[in-house]
Amino acid sequence: MNIIDDLKWRGAINQQTDAEGLNKEVNEKKIGLYAGIDPTGDSMHVGHLIPFMILKRFQLAGYHPYIIIGGATGSIGDPSGKKSERTLQTMDQVKHNEECLNKQMENLFGQDGSFTIVNNYDWLSKLSLLDFLREYGKLFNVNTMLNKEIVASRLETGISYTEFTYQILQGIDFEHLYKNHDVQLQIGGADQWGNITGGIDLIHKTQGAEAKAFGLTIPLMLKADGTKFGKTAGGAVWLDPEKTTPYEFYQFWINTDDRDVIKYLKYFTFLNKEEIEALEDKVKNEPWKREAQRRLAEEVTEFVHGKAAVEEAENITQALFSGNIKDLTVDEVETGFKNMPSMTVSADKKNIVEWLADDTEIESSRRQAREDVKNGAIRINGDKVDDLDAEIDPSTSFDGKFVVVRRGKKKYFLARIK
Repeated sequence: MNIIDDLKWRGAINQQTDAEGLNKEVNEKKIGLYAGIDPTGDSMHVGHLIPFMILKRFQLAGYHPYIIIGGATGSIGDPSGKKSERTLQTMDQVKHNEECLNKQMENLFGQDGSFTIVNNYDWLSKLSLLDFLREYGKLFNVNTMLNKEIVASRLETGISYTEFTYQILQGIDFEHLYKNHDVQLQIGGADQWGNITGGIDLIHKTQGAEAKAFGLTIPLMLKADGTKFGKTAGGAVWLDPEKTTPYEFYQFWINTDDRDVIKYLKYFTFLNKEEIEALEDKVKNEPWKREAQRRLAEEVTEFVHGKAAVEEAENITQALFSGNIKDLTVDEVETGFKNMPSMTVSADKKNIVEWLADDTEIESSRRQAREDVKNGAIRINGDKVDDLDAEIDPSTSFDGKFVVVRRGKKKYFLARIK
C-alpha cells in the first residue's frame, strides 16, 4: 500500500482537501510536506506528537518533511477553543522555546538532511504593515474568515484582531513553502482545517488555480472513556525528560486501556500491519499478558528517548513488580520513586520500630510498626526485616542517599537521607 493507504488503515486521516489529487501526486513523486508548531512552551507533549508521527512516516517512505517552528506566529498567539486570549510571551522566551523545540525535532527526525526545520519569523518579520495589507490582506474575505470554526466559536466572547489575523499568517507560511521549497501538502490537527484551506486558497490566488496544493487533517484523539488523550492525573506527558522522566513516559504507555492500545499502536509506532494485527489477537485472547501495551511502551519510548531509556524503564518496572530493588542504581531509584511518598531523615542509625514510627511516620505508631515488622510486612531496600531489634543504617545502600521501604505487597516509601 502507498503512504496514503497506510494512513487510512491506521485511522490517521480525518479530512483531505483533494483526496484523489493527493493520492495521484504521492504516487508520481516524492512531494514536500509540512506541519508546524508554535513555540508557546519549551517542550512538546505526547499530544503534539500526532501530526509529527505522520511527517515521520512520510520521511521513512522517502518524502522530505519540513517543520515550521512558528517564531512569528508563536509571538502573537493563535485563537483556541478557550474563551480567552493567549498571554503574549516575551521574545526572549519565544527564542528559548524555539531552541528547545529544535533539539526535540532533531532528536525525532535525525540530522542527516532528510528533513528541514524552518522558522516563519525569517519571512514574516520582513513584511511591513503596508505590504501585509496590500499583498495579502486584500486576498482574504472577512466573511469567509468569520465563518472559520476556530473564529466563529469566539465571536460571542470576543477575539482580538491579532488572533483573528493568525489564519492569514499561517496561509502565508504555506504559500512561502510552496514557492520556495516545493511543499505541496500541509498536515495538521482537525482544528486546523480552516487555516489549511485558507492557505490553499491563497496559493491558488497567487500561484494560479491549477497549483497543486493539498491539506490533510488528523482526527481528534480521544481515549475510549471519552477523555482527552495525553492527560494524566499529574498533568501533561512531556517529551522533555526533565519534565516527564523516561520511566514515567514508559509507564504512561504501558498503562494504556485495552480498548485504546491497538489504535495507539497504529498511530504512534512504525510496526507494520501484520505485527499490529498479531498484537490485536493477543489483546483479544490473552489480555492479562498485556503484550500489546509492553510493545507500545517500548516502541514509543525508544523513538522519543532511545533504547537505553527503554532498558532503564523496564529495569525499574521489573524491580518494583518483583520487589527486588537492590540492583537498581541511585539514578534509577530517584526516577522510579519520584512520585511515591517520600520523607527526609537523618543519616543516624536507629532501631527499626522507632525509625518507622517516629522518624519517617511510615507507621502510625510504634505498636503498628512492631506488628508489621513481626508479621514480615516490612522490607528495607528489598530485604524482609522481621527482627524488632534490627537497626536501620542509611549508609549501607544506594550511596547513603536513600532507604527504600516496602510495606505490604505494593506500598513503597522513599526516605531521603539529609
